[in-house]
Amino acid sequence: MRIELTSIFVDDQNEARTFYTEVLGFEVRHDAPMGDGVFWLTVVSPERPDGPELLLEPSGHPAVGPYREALVADGIPLAQLAVDDVHAEVERLRGRGVTITQEPTDIGTAVFAVFDDTCGNLVQLLETKPDTSADGG
Repeated sequence: MRIELTSIFVDDQNEARTFYTEVLGFEVRHDAPMGDGVFWLTVVSPERPDGPELLLEPSGHPAVGPYREALVADGIPLAQLAVDDVHAEVERLRGRGVTITQEPTDIGTAVFAVFDDTCGNLVQLLETKPDTSADGG
């Protein structure tokens, strides 16, 4: 068993496509019309073009709004993205006008930060630190 696809709800797929590709730097993998202005729209990391896909899924279901509103109100990210350097990525995103809702925070085994994806979600950036337990660190 492996993870090939996960999704994030977005208010507008066209705006999400722009944000996730032009601002975050992902590449469109699939963009297939499904009728009524809805698309099977997935993006992938250019670092792993054959890796897991992120489905930019329309948020039209009635349960999505209250769910996302509760998460945002509590500051809980809907998705997590791995990066090599959270501080550098935060500065890159800030330079592109992205709102950082939680500054980089070191929790010992990792560093994380949270940003607003402009599509109705908070997204966490996560930099994991090397495991130093075996060498006495």
